[in-house]
Amino acid sequence: MNYPLTVKICETGRHIYSKGLSPGKSGNISVRSKDTVAITPSGVSLGYLNMGEIVFVDMEGKIVAGGAKPSSELQLHLDVYQKRDDVKGIVHTHSPYATGFARAGERIERVEGFREGKNPFLKMVDYAPPGTDELATSAGNGLLEEDVVILKNHGIVATGKNLFEATLLAEFVEDTAKTQFISRVLGNIEI
Repeated sequence: MNYPLTVKICETGRHIYSKGLSPGKSGNISVRSKDTVAITPSGVSLGYLNMGEIVFVDMEGKIVAGGAKPSSELQLHLDVYQKRDDVKGIVHTHSPYATGFARAGERIERVEGFREGKNPFLKMVDYAPPGTDELATSAGNGLLEEDVVILKNHGIVATGKNLFEATLLAEFVEDTAKTQFISRVLGNIEI
């Protein structure tokens, strides 16, 4: 077991939970180190993780150390890592504003601070049931040229060169969605 990775994942889980980005037992976090992925367990609140629950798997998903049952979204994380060598951290959240947009099928605007892209909106991938290979492939393909995708009717997946960067991006997406929602409620305001 890699002690620094488990500490980092548990701290990130508590942070994400305290910010309201993954309430209850929703969401999952992973970190890649060489050919091993450390991922949160299935059915456990990110706010109350303990180090012994973190599961270590190889790039094919075989458990090599740690807890008993990895997140049901393990294949999604592996698909992204297999397609993007530069990604070392992934955060999947069900934050209220971004998930509200995802459930409503409404797009979130790409504002300054997001990776450059041709589309003025963050990429949204079609709905697929949670934990399925279809969702893993859809998200993985969506993240080929993006650092974050909105999962229609589900939530978001944010990536980064490390877990800290992925977490910051997840927070930024939620804040962007919140600001966009508020501006729609209040109407177009010009200063």
